[in-house]
Amino acid sequence: MGARILGIASAVPSTVVTNHDLERLVDTSDEWITTRTGIKERRHLKKGEDCSDMVAQAASQAIERAGLTPADIDVMIVGTATPDTVFPSTACWAQPKVGLGTIPVLDISAACSGFLYGYQLADSLIASGRARHVLVVGAEALSRVMNWHDRTTCVLFGDGAGAAVIGPGDHEKDGLLASSWGADGRLASLLWQPAGGTRHPATEATVAEQMHTVHMAGNEVFKHAVRAMKQAVGEVLEKAGLTNGEIDLFVPHQANVRIIKATADRARVPMEKTYLVIHKYGNVSAASIPMALADAYEEGRLERGDLVLSASFGAGFTWAATLYRW
Repeated sequence: MGARILGIASAVPSTVVTNHDLERLVDTSDEWITTRTGIKERRHLKKGEDCSDMVAQAASQAIERAGLTPADIDVMIVGTATPDTVFPSTACWAQPKVGLGTIPVLDISAACSGFLYGYQLADSLIASGRARHVLVVGAEALSRVMNWHDRTTCVLFGDGAGAAVIGPGDHEKDGLLASSWGADGRLASLLWQPAGGTRHPATEATVAEQMHTVHMAGNEVFKHAVRAMKQAVGEVLEKAGLTNGEIDLFVPHQANVRIIKATADRARVPMEKTYLVIHKYGNVSAASIPMALADAYEEGRLERGDLVLSASFGAGFTWAATLYRW
């Protein structure tokens, strides 16, 4: 009996940044961004707003939609690459905002794979009897780590959070049916934020050199992302003894539309079964899959019993896939 999603919700800042807004900041255009990424707009936090604020908002709504209260949550896992502070964790900052008492809470740093990593950890906690209800959140404040002179990265990313309450399924073929995850740290420097940690502590020099912002080798990331997600999708389908033709909805990480289409094509999942929110949120890293699930739920695209496939790829490199019964 796999752990299933009992409640799903998202939270985004109120500030909308369009491609036309970015035309005034860098040498780019709406056509250039849309053609290459599929992104039309993204959300940015205002000054004084934190990643943990979005965590709390999404988490509180997910708990309500699950028909539970904060007192019913046993553990909270937050996947983020853009924490409020190096320490303590964003989960700790969010904990009192949600009213979670003194339960264990933690961050995991798996970049864009953070939510699917968290879902698999939640499944293990529930299966072992260590927890009954686990709150898994993906949240990012990527606008805070952008180089606003680099058009290859600053147009891609946005801010937001998505949260899911994970609990036990009702029967053997309910909830999480199969999962896969992996990482390859040999490729870490192809997508990273060089400064701000203990290797390169923040100094005037690191800030002047934009070392505290996202650095990405885009072509290499594309190649590895498509390959890894295709492999992970194949693994979960094989484990579950199912075929891609049985999938009701494919909800992948929303990196850019070219990666999504290439992954869907190689996994032989038709685009009409592939759910997209990249156009309105951009790449929100760990938050992208739960945010997409929340939108799909609100639009009526998800019905009880639907077979849902998700796959992700992110910095590290990390990757994951899940196959679950809604």
